[in-house]
Amino acid sequence: MNTRTNSLAERLFSYAVMLFTVIVSTFPIVWIVVSSFKTNKAILGDPFALPSSISFKAYADVFTQYNFLIYFKNSLIIATTSTLIAVFIYALAGYIFGKFDFFGKNVLFILCTITLLVPGYARAQPIFTIVMKLNLYDTKTGLVLVYASFGMALALFILRVTFMSIPKDLDEAAIIDGAGFWRIFWHVNLPLAKSGLATSGILLFLANWNEYFYALVLTTSEANRTLPVALGFFNEAFSYNYTYMFAALTMIIIPGIVIYLLVQEQVQQSVASSGVKG
Repeated sequence: MNTRTNSLAERLFSYAVMLFTVIVSTFPIVWIVVSSFKTNKAILGDPFALPSSISFKAYADVFTQYNFLIYFKNSLIIATTSTLIAVFIYALAGYIFGKFDFFGKNVLFILCTITLLVPGYARAQPIFTIVMKLNLYDTKTGLVLVYASFGMALALFILRVTFMSIPKDLDEAAIIDGAGFWRIFWHVNLPLAKSGLATSGILLFLANWNEYFYALVLTTSEANRTLPVALGFFNEAFSYNYTYMFAALTMIIIPGIVIYLLVQEQVQQSVASSGVKG
């Protein structure tokens, strides 16, 4: 009886902790979204009350009056392009590190992943110098190349384990059938590594989507400005207009949430697999 009681108490405690975590994690986002449909007076009068009516005027005004669509398009193009380039390159690297043995393999892998210990701001000067010498300052291409280099350590950790979990027997069978390197990588390993690709891709995309420092340093014109940088200008324009500010914030955070929801199953599978492989 005591054992059953203790088990029930442990389960209730676990559920309570998970519920508390969910509430703490989601409440700020839900509050921002709900507040974006309220007036300034309602937000200041009762911040936690539900809106009396639903109006999309704030969203429409942010899009039409503040070039939000341009910034949204810039962020989407830069984050998506840099993520696709990075995932392809790091998938190749993870495949080689996970499936092949060669001299200096472990040392090279350590050198690639040790960048995780280097603060992002410490790389600002060399990155700025390289971008200037390549005449890519204040261009989307410059940001794409810089963002594609971010997240290398984390992506390699995930993708290396993912490719290591794919049986080498499949590679050997493909070699017997006459398949070469690219065919084995593209047609045999890549489809089986979709969970690792989805996990690394979503992490890279979210990091690129929310990146602020380098977007501020490497761009100056509105034509190449991204959402996080534009939000800094919105803080001044909407300093007392909380409805517009929350509408802008909602449009920045929703895409990342939607993308994660679309690939959450693959992300969870990859995390579970990584945990098992250690």
